[in-house]
Amino acid sequence: MSTAGRPAAGGSARARSSEPAARKIPAPARKQAAPASRNQAPTARNQTSASRTQAPAARKPAPASRQSPPPARKATSGAPVARKPAPATRKPAPAARKAAPAARKAAPARRPTPSALNQPGLAPARRAPASGRSARTTTALRTGAPRPRSGGGGPRRPGPPGPPLFRLPPARIGNPDRRLRLALVAAMVVFTVFGARLVQLQGLDASELARRALDSRTATDPQPAPRGDIRDASGAVLATTVERRNITVDQLLVAEYNVRRTDLPAAQKGAAGAALVLAPVLNLSRSTIEKRLTGKRRFAYLAKDVEPAVWSAVNRMDIPGIFGPKTSRRTYPNGPVAAPVLGFLGKDGTPLAGVEKSYNQVLQGVDGTYTYERGANGQPIGTGSAHEVAPVPGRDIQLTIDRDLQYQADELVAKQVKYAKAKAGTVVVMDSRNFNVLALANAPTFDPNDPGGSSRDDLENRALVDVFEPGSTSKVITAAAAIEEGKASPGTRVVVPGVIQRGDTPFHDSHPHGTEQLTLAGILAKSSNIGTIKIGERMTQKTLHDYLTKFGYGSRTGVGVAESPGILTPVDKYSATTPYTVMFGQGVSVTALQAATVYATIANDGVRKTPRLIKAVGGSDGELHDLPAGPETRVVSPETAKKVRQMLETVVSEEGTAATAEVPGYRVAGKTGTADFYDEKVGRYNGFTASFIGIAPADKPRLVIAVFLQQPQNGHYGGTLAAPVFQKLMTYALAQESVPSSGTKPPKVKLYWP
Repeated sequence: MSTAGRPAAGGSARARSSEPAARKIPAPARKQAAPASRNQAPTARNQTSASRTQAPAARKPAPASRQSPPPARKATSGAPVARKPAPATRKPAPAARKAAPAARKAAPARRPTPSALNQPGLAPARRAPASGRSARTTTALRTGAPRPRSGGGGPRRPGPPGPPLFRLPPARIGNPDRRLRLALVAAMVVFTVFGARLVQLQGLDASELARRALDSRTATDPQPAPRGDIRDASGAVLATTVERRNITVDQLLVAEYNVRRTDLPAAQKGAAGAALVLAPVLNLSRSTIEKRLTGKRRFAYLAKDVEPAVWSAVNRMDIPGIFGPKTSRRTYPNGPVAAPVLGFLGKDGTPLAGVEKSYNQVLQGVDGTYTYERGANGQPIGTGSAHEVAPVPGRDIQLTIDRDLQYQADELVAKQVKYAKAKAGTVVVMDSRNFNVLALANAPTFDPNDPGGSSRDDLENRALVDVFEPGSTSKVITAAAAIEEGKASPGTRVVVPGVIQRGDTPFHDSHPHGTEQLTLAGILAKSSNIGTIKIGERMTQKTLHDYLTKFGYGSRTGVGVAESPGILTPVDKYSATTPYTVMFGQGVSVTALQAATVYATIANDGVRKTPRLIKAVGGSDGELHDLPAGPETRVVSPETAKKVRQMLETVVSEEGTAATAEVPGYRVAGKTGTADFYDEKVGRYNGFTASFIGIAPADKPRLVIAVFLQQPQNGHYGGTLAAPVFQKLMTYALAQESVPSSGTKPPKVKLYWP
């Protein structure tokens, strides 16, 4: 029986078993059989293609040529070879391969459409396996088609097709050309992005990236500008700036100290080792330094305000992470001398009071910078770039203060405050020719090198900011106004009773007395409140108020630093008693400098000038330039001023209230004051203000000294507490200023009549 037409898909067990049998053929026989098998292979392929095309449509039994049983193969020796049923996965026998071309020619070589493959009862066709099995064989296996009998009988009609075992999705055939194009496009996109980024980095952003890289390794240290000096009238330094260093630490870098030294123990490495060598230099305990060196902070203070010599010793140790940026410290070589005048700086260098604050724009200068490249450990790179902006030093200021005279004033008022058990004391020394302030003393005071050790009240310049009722020292304004207005003269006779009633208020003098007959000079010499009221009543309230204003009450003096304007009530707001109290210095409040300016005006022949505390300011050329004088005002005539001075000389006599103010060799004019002290803290009058203001020499005035003691407990009269301070300080000042003694004696002025 011919086997040429045996179908590949439904091959019997014999057909499948023929391949193993053929494998046992000896080599010569294989050579003869090989050509036949190769010639039959195309026929099997064609037959497979044809079967794929016809299977879905007709589902007819395989052609007779496919139903022929395969021929029996013989071994080389002629003996039949035992056949074994071949597994379903074995390759088709050579006979099936030979029949495939004929079957493939029966139909066009076209793949079945997906719709045909998905018809009920049929499994989708697949390409012929690479092993050589025919498509028909695979389809038959999947659809359950009957196999030929193993006995090699005739063809058997296949039964109805059973349900497909499983369905496969339509096969996808890739397009290599499209994949290649997509790959090329993707590669081009990637290279384009890389190229654009490269152009951006190396072309467009090159300078910016270089700048960022430089910034990451550069550091900028501030170079503080030296603050200008404050000097006294002779050029002596009262405040100056010295260089200091703040020692800082990078705790991450200091941990690398000596870590590469294998010859050292662990105690001498890292923060512990650095603390060991730093402790004796910085004069701090080892534990304190080690605590400040340990941690992960990139910036921390190890020590502040260190002298340059100490930093040099630390720098020579070459400890990584230890830095010493420059800083400065304000120092006051004379300690508390003129401290309230000078003021002080806060810990951050901010001026908080005095000349330091008022003239900060002149003193502070402009800070500079030093920019450099540094390495990983923070050390400067020697070959790196560096740029320095030099600081602009502040300008110096020269005061009118005389350091030696200021020292004497500070000492004398401090002792008297202690003796009188007073709350505070102030002293003002002025040159009556130009109104230069030669001394402004306060007690208690403070040391500007350590302002934190004093109370807040002691940090203020009481001579400029504290206001108080001047008392009898203000009677000179009433007397001068009356003389200037032609209402009185030094010899004007006045009857002074022991008590006088004005409105609902009785007025009396500081000491009880009967009716007295006093002249205007006697009223000043005895400091009579009642007599002053009688003289003041000869003028209108507005007239007297105008003279108070002209002498400087109620307005700032213009001295150039922080000060109070005092309190002067307008006439339209006077109470029933204010018109009378202001005549003898109550109901009006002034500062110590304002009160001293009144007497400087009398000493300057009736012309009030602007007090000066700042004599000169440094210019851009580094030289000091005198400041122009302030405005001046004619208050009274020279004749009136001279008459007032002559009357004031009677006060400093055995008949007056201030005999203790006499200065040997000099004529002295002055006035005592004992006023009620209004205490704002308790909201009422509490204690007294004891004062004395004098002029010397009275015949040729040069100096004015005002002394005030607030709330003394050991006495309260100005003649006994303030006048002695005046006498000692004026004696020293006249000698220091080389003022010649008076060549004449004071004139005789009548105090009583007839």
